[in-house]
This record gives sequence, structure tokens and C-alpha cells, in this order.
Amino acid sequence: MKRNIKHLVIMLSACYTLASCNDEFLNTDPLGEVSESAVWTDPALAEAFVTGIYQGFGQGGFNEEMLASLTDEAIFTHPGRGLNNITEARINSADVGWNSDARRTYNWQRLYSYIRRTNIAIENLSDPQFDNTGGIVDRLLGEAKFMRAYYYHDLARYFGGVPLIARPYELGEETYEEPRATWEETVNFIIADLDDAATLLEGKSMVPGRTSELAALALKSRVLLYAASDLHDAPTAQSNATTLSGFSDIDLLAYTSGNRTERWQKAQAAAMEAIQKGSGNLFGLSSPVSHEDGIQNYINNSMARNGGENEIILGRYFINAKQEDGGRQGLFNGPNGYNNWAGNTPVQLLVDDYEMMDGTEFDWSNPAHASTPYENRDARFYASVLYDGAQWKPRSTANMPKDPLGQIQTGTYEVTDGSGTKVTHFGLDTRNSSIEDWNGSYTGYYFRKFIDADPAIVDQNTWQEVPWPIIRYTEVVLNYVEASLELGQEEEARNWLNQIRFRVGQPAITDTGDALVERYRNERRIEMAYEEQRFHDVRRWMIAEETFGRQANTISITGTLKSGQTLSTYRYDPGVYNYEYQVVPIDPGKENRLWLDKMYFIPIHRDEINRNSNLVQNPGFD
Repeated sequence: MKRNIKHLVIMLSACYTLASCNDEFLNTDPLGEVSESAVWTDPALAEAFVTGIYQGFGQGGFNEEMLASLTDEAIFTHPGRGLNNITEARINSADVGWNSDARRTYNWQRLYSYIRRTNIAIENLSDPQFDNTGGIVDRLLGEAKFMRAYYYHDLARYFGGVPLIARPYELGEETYEEPRATWEETVNFIIADLDDAATLLEGKSMVPGRTSELAALALKSRVLLYAASDLHDAPTAQSNATTLSGFSDIDLLAYTSGNRTERWQKAQAAAMEAIQKGSGNLFGLSSPVSHEDGIQNYINNSMARNGGENEIILGRYFINAKQEDGGRQGLFNGPNGYNNWAGNTPVQLLVDDYEMMDGTEFDWSNPAHASTPYENRDARFYASVLYDGAQWKPRSTANMPKDPLGQIQTGTYEVTDGSGTKVTHFGLDTRNSSIEDWNGSYTGYYFRKFIDADPAIVDQNTWQEVPWPIIRYTEVVLNYVEASLELGQEEEARNWLNQIRFRVGQPAITDTGDALVERYRNERRIEMAYEEQRFHDVRRWMIAEETFGRQANTISITGTLKSGQTLSTYRYDPGVYNYEYQVVPIDPGKENRLWLDKMYFIPIHRDEINRNSNLVQNPGFD
């Protein structure tokens, strides 16, 4: 410090003696920073600021720990990440479980930090200091309004009504303590921003990774669908959840007045408006495609390729030039026998909900189903899940002699040694594997969706360029179907639902009434698997006790050699082996799932309650 002061004194002294010095000597701008005033007078700098607001998306949903593992879609393999606190209903206001500032989850402070950035942008762009050449001011203001709506929607779907801050706070304000808005006020605020965003972005070209008029309309359909759902209708919610029934501030979480039918009508209209602005991929089919085409169509939609890119309304994109975690899904979720980490593995509960090819339910009590559970299933099963015997990539050079064919091995099998004696071979993709057994799946399955099958993508060493679907066109169609069902328009709902099914080769649904609602909910579960929909859908439908309350389960597979058969290097082969499949629960020592009604909403962290005495905590938490 003394050295710096000495140098400053010398410089000041020199300034008095050198003719080149002037009054501006101490007023130079820092060379490594840009002043705030300069940002809002320069279109390029303003655009850079707005672009920075998108950082709040983090890795999209491609974190190492995925939201799917907090649901009946998956279980997380590795301990100590705070996921069990949620699946076992052990969170509290001092420990809200799985969460991180660096990830796009329900971190209150992080989301509000990005809301502040949107407020700065909106304030400055509402009174612009540069020309609206090419509509740049409108576009940037529309993007900022969309992003503010998005972050508030993220807060609302975890917490309910939240403080609505519509301007950037300054230092020295009288108070920074704001009360929570009601659920209705919060929804209205978000919708107003989305309406503004859609108007400002109308006619602007869609750029991958940036928002658009269509994205604003699509998010509006989601927000209004949530708003119309059971969880946010006070009489319905309180009759279905004991924790909510005694909550005196229920208006923070649900509508306490108004017409529910009108809310469904608004949700339906918003979805149709978005549907008409977009196209999606392969909508409009009048009959199912072939099973093989169905598998490829779903892969294309998941990978956003070969027409599937039209599914992405708003995505988080990744490039190999910038090696981010979002490009490491193969490493995070791939099989341990391929030197990957097996992070979020599908549970049997999800696998069992994939239909048969003929549209009937899979049933373990059916001998044909039980003996060959991976045959003749919905095409989306093969595009989403790696199962025992599934063909996958070549293994590493070191491990290829153990499996020359590149087949998933999640069972225990007989093989013969050099003397012809039967010995046990533990599958290479199990927790008893000879390859990184500590990374083996507990469930007997692995993640396939979003993972590039190209053998050149060696998951543990290379990144992939697959976008995360923040909003997908098919979600909007499903939103429309649900609103139509709630309004009693069954034929309209079936028409759109069958278009989704036809492109994956599944037959038309003909159900009516409650059976049709159940078919729709299962269709949404399967079509949107691993896309951060299930966590919110189950809650807003208020069916968590019978879904999230179930213990996660796994498959136990045993392969015994048929009479007279010998095999020294294991391969999946029903001609050589008799296979037995048995569903078993996950060891409670690994995870013991429990549902309590307080889990319908996340608690506001105690630190936030201590900072703001006007905040009311969510029910079931202190």
C-alpha cells in the first residue's frame, strides 16, 4: 500500500511540472471496464448487457444432478448432493436441499440477482439514448421483459407468490423489505411482461438461444396452464392437502376467487396462439409412422436435428469451442462400463409406464411381457433408455475384448471358463463390474435421451452439441390438450394428442372421460421425460402422494445358459440364454422416498426471512 501511495505522489508531482499534464489526468475511465452510462448510449454494449442476462439459464437442465432425479423418473447415483433431502421430504428453511448458486434451480437470491439485471435493462431501454435502428431497442427491451417474466415464473412455480420488484433498487433507500404478492398478482405481473415482450418482438427473426415472440407466447401458455391447475385453486388445493388447508395466507399460493373455467379458457387460447405461430416437427400426420421411423423421429426431436430443430422454441445451446458442463451429458449419465458416471438413471416406475407398440399398457402379470420386457415397446422407450441388451457404442479399446459388440450389460450371467465350467459374469454396466463399479447404476438402466450415439463422441473425453429445450413446441401442444380436456373438448384434445403419438408410431387414443385424462398425463410423462416437466406437473395436478411417494425401484436380471450352450465372452443372446427379470425396490439405505404435503412448495430460506421481515413462510415450514 505504501508503495502505491508513493507512486501516486510521484505521478501527481510530475503532473505539475510537465506541460503535457492537464485537468483530465485523474478523470480517465478504467481501461478494463465500461461505465454504466456508456453502456446505454451504445447499441452494441446494450446488447451485450442484455445477452448477459441469459446467463441465468445456467446449463439449462444439463447439470450433473438433474431435476428428473427429484421425481419418479430417475434416481441420482452418487451420495452427498442434497437430493435425498427433497425426495425424503427432509428439507427445512435452513436446508432447502439440492440447490446451488451456479445452477438454474430454485435459488431465491440468484434468481433475484438476474431480475435486478432485467430491471436495469428495462429502465434504460424504456427511455433509450440511441436510435431504434432496425428495431434494436424494441428487440432488446422485449428480450429483457421476457427474461424478467421467465425468472419470476421460475420463482413462482417453486414458491408461489413472491415480492414483485419492477425497478432496480438504489443505495440508501428507506427500506428494501417487500411483502410477497398474491398468486394472482404474481401471475398477472408475469403475463403483462410476456404480452409486452410478444408485442415488442413481433416480426423479429428468431435467433437460436435468444427469445422471440413465439417464446413469449409459449411461456404465457405454460404460466396460464399452471395458474389454472388444481394446486393454484384454493378450494381444490385445501381439500387435497392438509398442510394447505390450515394455511391462513392461501392467496399467496392460489386463487381465492374468480372463475376456474375462464382460467382454463385463457390457458387454451394462449396455447393455440403459440401453436399457430410455430410448426414443431411432423405435426399433421393422419396415421402412425413405422416403429423404426418413430424411434428416429423422437431421437431427432430430442437432439434438435433433421427437422427436430423446429421443436426448440427457446433453447440453451452448447458448442465444443466452449467446453461447458451442458455438453457432458454422456459423461454425466452414460454407463460405467463406458467409463462414465451414471448420474441420473431411469427407475423402473418410468420404464413400466412406456406403452406397448399396440397402445396397451405394459403389465408384469402378463407372461409375454414379463419374459421379454424390452420388446415391442413405445418407440420413445428405445430413444430414451439404455436397457439390458440394448445396442450402444463401441467400448474403449481397453474394454472392447470384454464386449466386442457394444451391448449394455446390467445383469448377472453365466459364462464358461477354459475348462467348460460355468462361472458368474457380472455385467460390465453394473455395480459389480470390472470397470468403475462405483459408478454403476442402482436401477439397471441408463440415460439415452439427449446423448449422441455417434461413436466419435467418446463421452468421457469429448463434448457434444445438443441444446437443452427450455421451451419445446410439443409442450405447448400438450398444454393445449390439457386445457381442452378441462373444458370438456375431448375430440379436440384427442386430435392433437394423436398427432404427437403418430409421429412416434403409436396408435390413436380413443379413450373418453377420466381414462382420457390418465392417457394424456401418461403421454406427457413419456413425451417430456427428463425435460423438467414432471417435477412441476405432479405437483400442480396434486397427485404427488401416489407418484413421488412411491419408493424408487430397479430391475434384477439373471441370464442362465440354456442346456448344451457354452459361451466364454458374454453377449446378449436369447438363443443362448434364459433371462429372468424381477422388479425390486431400491435399498432404503440408498434412498427412502416419502411424500409430505408441505413439499408442494419449496420453503423460503431462513436467511431471506431474516433479511425481510415482511416475508411469509410457505406452509409446513418455520
